[in-house]
This record gives sequence, C-alpha cells and structure tokens, in this order.
Amino acid sequence: MPFSLFGAEKIPFDSLHNIEKNIPNIILWAVPVMLFFTVIEMAVTYYQEKEFYEKKETIGSILVGLGNLVVTAALKVGLLYMCIWIYNLIPWRMELQWWTLIPCYIIYDFFSYWAHRVSHEQRFWWATHIVHHSGEHYNLTVSYRLSWIQHLKIVFFLPVAFMGFHPIIFFVTNQIAVLFQFWVHTEYIRRMPAWIEYIFATPSNHRVHHGSQEKYIDKNFGATFIFWDRIFGTFQPEEEPVIYGVTTNITNKANPFFINFHELTDMVSDVRQAKGFRKKLFYIFGSPVKIAEEKKEMERQQLEKASVAA
Repeated sequence: MPFSLFGAEKIPFDSLHNIEKNIPNIILWAVPVMLFFTVIEMAVTYYQEKEFYEKKETIGSILVGLGNLVVTAALKVGLLYMCIWIYNLIPWRMELQWWTLIPCYIIYDFFSYWAHRVSHEQRFWWATHIVHHSGEHYNLTVSYRLSWIQHLKIVFFLPVAFMGFHPIIFFVTNQIAVLFQFWVHTEYIRRMPAWIEYIFATPSNHRVHHGSQEKYIDKNFGATFIFWDRIFGTFQPEEEPVIYGVTTNITNKANPFFINFHELTDMVSDVRQAKGFRKKLFYIFGSPVKIAEEKKEMERQQLEKASVAA
C-alpha cells in the first residue's frame, strides 16, 4: 500500500476521550524531575551563599506555577476540542506520524518567536507575559512563572493547527516547547559551545532576554531556537551582568494573584482615566516601554507642579 501523509480520516468527536488519553502528559511526568533539579540548585545556592533565590519571590513562583497547572488542566479538553474541529475542517489532514513532530516543532517555534515578541511590544499581550519577567532573581523557579491567562495566546498558534498536523502531534509539540524552557533559567550554566549558542536559546541567550538594561530590553525572543532572533534583528549576546526584573518592579512578590493580574489591573485603570478613544487604545495596545516612559514623564510633571505650588 503506497505511503500517504495527507488525507487522513476525520476524528469523531465521540472519540475525544480516547484522544485525550493517548496524548502523553509529558509536563506532569516532568514535574518531579523539575522539582528535583530545583531543590539541587537551591541547595547549591545556599551552600555557596549566592543570592540567586529570594524567599518571597520563590514562594510566588511556586504558587504561580501550581496555579498554571490547574488552569492548563481545566482548559485541556476545550483546546483539544478546538484542535480536532480545525483538523476535521481542512482537507490536508496529516496522518499520525511521529516524525511530523520535527517540522511541527520548528514551525511552532517560529510562531512562538512572534507570539513572544508581540507579547513585549503590545501592552495587552504584555499583561499575559509580565508574570514571567517580574522576578528579580534568575533561577529554575522562574520557569514556573507562567501567566494564568497566557492561553489567550493560542490565537498566535492557530496557523500551525491549520497546517494539518494531527492534534496529538500539536499537543506534544506544545509540551516539549514548554519543557525546553525550564533548563535555560539558571545562572549555573554559563556560555556553551559556539555552535549551540548560535542555534539554541541557551541560558546565556535567555538571561539577556530577562535583563532590564536598555541594551537587553526586547531582545532574544526565541523559545528553542535563537536563530529567529538573528534573522529578524533582535539578537543580543550576553555582554555584561544582567539586572533582572522589569523597569518598575513589583512589591508584592509572594501573592500569585497580584503577580498574575497587577498589570491587567493597571491597564484597566489607565484606560478608564485616559481621555479620548485613541489614548485608550494606546494604553491597551501601545508599547509597554513607551507607556512606562509616558507615565514617568507625567509623574515628573506633576511633581514639578506640586513643588511650584508649594
């Protein structure tokens, strides 16, 4: 019988439960391993008296991570239903072949680059991502800091689903992509061989991404492959010690609800106070950097007026 990749049979929705069971829960299996290496890193940090961890921030990261697992589990069936609906809609459905994981992963990572980049360039999407950048220390628990509303960004990955990859392939790709980002959140792995640094988002490359210095802001968006940044002009090598966090760091470091929703709350407040539709749109979809600069300038002017009045 000749091999045929496309034209797979539709997936009946009444087999949803069987499909769900056939998707390996890689992230859940990996949790003990992640915790094991996190504890080792904590112990080594404590022994060496390094300041890679801070108590309240670590608690916040763990609570955010636990909440994210709950949200992901709750949404899994709905997302799977959507993927099956798309799969059945298109005529170029691919058979379930495990080797299709390779092109799916590369394509998925391309869209991940752009989803990540937009998440830094537009405030609405930044509100779904700032959680990950709000830590002022860089360690393995930072990989747990994933927003509870980050699944809104599924819209950026719909083109991958519409390419016809089998839903199981799509879900496994997503899980591997998330897990890859665990090991890059550490200070203990410095520079790797040049060819690895050139292709992959290594700890060195990703530390830059978490930097709050001007030269590091909005750089190195690649999740698995750093060559996207080299192609699209957003690559920056690690040249000086990184100062982690955001330009205005949060004070409530242990509260997972504050960590997740403080930017969204600020955005709603800014929109309510803004005069004019264009200004309201700016506070929703404008550059987070430009919005922060404008707000600082407004604060400066208010202080000047107050000092003059006094």
